Amino acid sequence: MTARNSRRPADVRRRSARMAAPIAVLVTGALMLTGCGDQTGSAGGGADKQGSKAPLFDKLPKKIQKAGVIKVGTDAAYKPMEYKEGQKIVGLDPDLANAMGEQLGVRFQFTNGTFDGLITSMQTGRFDMIMSSMTDTKDRQEGLDDKGKKVGKGVDFVDYLTAGSSILVKKGNPEKIESVDQLCGKKVATQRGTTSHEILKKQIDKCKKNRERPLTIEPFDTDDEARVRLKAGGVVADISDFPVAANAAKSGDDFEVVGEQMESAPYGMAVSKGNDELSGALKEALTKIIEDGSYKKALKKWGVEDGGVSEAKINSGT
Repeated sequence: MTARNSRRPADVRRRSARMAAPIAVLVTGALMLTGCGDQTGSAGGGADKQGSKAPLFDKLPKKIQKAGVIKVGTDAAYKPMEYKEGQKIVGLDPDLANAMGEQLGVRFQFTNGTFDGLITSMQTGRFDMIMSSMTDTKDRQEGLDDKGKKVGKGVDFVDYLTAGSSILVKKGNPEKIESVDQLCGKKVATQRGTTSHEILKKQIDKCKKNRERPLTIEPFDTDDEARVRLKAGGVVADISDFPVAANAAKSGDDFEVVGEQMESAPYGMAVSKGNDELSGALKEALTKIIEDGSYKKALKKWGVEDGGVSEAKINSGT
């Protein structure tokens, strides 16, 4: 996952076994939304009797109890965290949501969107929360953009994983790159608005300070697009969250990860500031699945055990 700590503007990041229980969470990606290019599952009605008997159902806001659904915004192009298989959104984040849904007695309905617009969409009421490998940062908590300007109310994070940014290069590492300091004067791809993007912006200043040619950033809407550019040889590296970079390297013969992870930080489920009832319920649900082992099982399935947390926390990012 390159750290979708990805510091995207204040508006912004840096994805199992489905249980067959009656209250299993359904994570889908079907209908195309007019003008948005997002996909979402059908909404469904209110919670059924079995759902209302779930351990944490009464902790949820009444509106969500009545709907039986938590609407989730995500950018489903970040394998293994969240990505699409056909029209279905799958990955670690949906699997963790499934497990939490068992505790809460509601479905998590994922809708696909562009990462750097997710916070705005949530704050205008389109989603109840965001689960999209989004790094918990103070700027996002306080609603600040990348220049420190106040642009929104901010969000609260329920932190559920830890990840840093990694350097992905072509197999064999033809440029012999081992650190971001070696990228001065070169072209590098990344996903727009992520923490990885911010790391590269800082490196430009560092290159100039060291009187070296600055690197050139080629930002893309998705990390998939960044990797296509790397494979084609248009850039020498792609900077992304470690889980995503590691999965790309493991899934074929085109890439490898080099160097150490940079700026490790927590991923958080984002909730609008002031929605303490929902953030509290999510924290309790995460605590339950950590305790019952389903959290660890999901991480192992997707090969990201190294990023696991031992307890649920709110706003632990810096």
